[in-house]
Amino acid sequence: MVYGNLKMWIGGEWVDAESGKTFETVNVTTGAPLGTAPLADKADVDNAVAAARRAFPVWAEKTPGQRSAVVAAIGEHIKKHAKEMAHLDALEHGLPEHIAIGPTMGAAGNFEQAAAYSRHLEGHAIPSNNDRMYSLERVPVGVCALITPWNMPFFLMAQKVALSLAAGNTCVLKVPSINAITSLKFAEILSEVEGLPKGAVNVVTGPGGTIGTYMAAHPGVDCVGFTGSTETGVSIMQAAAPTLKKLVMELGGKNPAIIFPDANLDRAVEVLAHHQFHNCGQACGSPGRYYIHESVYDKFLEKFLDHARHLTVGDPLDPKTDMGPLVSREHWGKVTGYIQSGIDEGAGLLLDGRTYDANFIGPTVFTDVTPGMKIYRDEIFGPVAVMLKWRDEDEVMALANDNTYGLTASIWTANIAHALKLGKKLTVGTFSVNSHNFIAAEAPWGGVRQSGVGGKEGGYQGVLEYTEQKMITICLIE
Repeated sequence: MVYGNLKMWIGGEWVDAESGKTFETVNVTTGAPLGTAPLADKADVDNAVAAARRAFPVWAEKTPGQRSAVVAAIGEHIKKHAKEMAHLDALEHGLPEHIAIGPTMGAAGNFEQAAAYSRHLEGHAIPSNNDRMYSLERVPVGVCALITPWNMPFFLMAQKVALSLAAGNTCVLKVPSINAITSLKFAEILSEVEGLPKGAVNVVTGPGGTIGTYMAAHPGVDCVGFTGSTETGVSIMQAAAPTLKKLVMELGGKNPAIIFPDANLDRAVEVLAHHQFHNCGQACGSPGRYYIHESVYDKFLEKFLDHARHLTVGDPLDPKTDMGPLVSREHWGKVTGYIQSGIDEGAGLLLDGRTYDANFIGPTVFTDVTPGMKIYRDEIFGPVAVMLKWRDEDEVMALANDNTYGLTASIWTANIAHALKLGKKLTVGTFSVNSHNFIAAEAPWGGVRQSGVGGKEGGYQGVLEYTEQKMITICLIE
């Protein structure tokens, strides 16, 4: 095994599970074992939450400048380990190594940006009368349970930890078992940083159905930060409901891309196809539904297919690879099941990606799709593009909103003013003009409807989500 027997990081100490149990993680490309991680249970979560509670007053009472310096230092330490973490992303998750360096450096950027924002958590005074002064202060929530997904593992765990720490919180981090080694290597990076109190960040490993749900329900947890499927989000809300926790949740999406006749088709194909097939389509913000005006439909489709056919599917350690394997055989089965359902329901399979061995699926394109089909309505979370023609503007806008999700959308046209007016009609949390899903550390991200609860993540707004507002009243009568 490449990484051997790893331990969890709780209270600043490397520990095994209380039960002594472990589980194995594997190379998603070859199936070979990578290492073992502790199989945490409720006792381990209790220990981690207790450690976070002990560390909370120590961390929260530091000045904004002190917290900022520590958070920035974490970003610098991530940069030192960037190649190692990108390599691990390729092994454990399947993202090509030469591509994985991007989100790895983005993980460092998350800490750099959060460090800057931590100095600017400003309140404000509220004028009322001459006898009293009212003010609102931003204060940390407390202990945060941070539960992250497998599709962009290191970037998203770094984002949540950075936002939580910058606001003065402490946390317990749990990632999917698939990414257990990534999370424990992240803990090793954190252990190198001076000034981070023991227990400020704790990392536990194990199944979400057991310890993730228990974390959400735990009375010692004040806030849950979660990114993942809407179905799991509902389970977390149910678990957290009895204790009325603060929730920050970024969930699924089935995102419309609307192509107008005057759109720059080369640019649209370049951006949309990238986001459709990058990370094998395993991204909540990838284009889920393409609405292409009938006058440019054939031309757009021709260009899109040409782009897709030139992508290289293969070993994520090969610098020529554009698409590695899907994250697991289980997820491969889910995506191929959607492809089969599209065929069974009468859609036209123009490009079939099911020509590879193991967990690989290449670019897949459906045409002649109708709104009643599963591939049209459900989040596939794979490299499957769903194409539809449109003629009437009012009709296509209604179709774009006819979904339970509301994460992101894009409109492609030379008429920017018209696009902005149409954007106001889209029920989404993020809307782009002649672009799609370009995420920056400065920009908040999140959805509405079944795509999110509790606001945004990322940017200054993302730090605010991990705070509460405290009202202060001062009597001015002498």
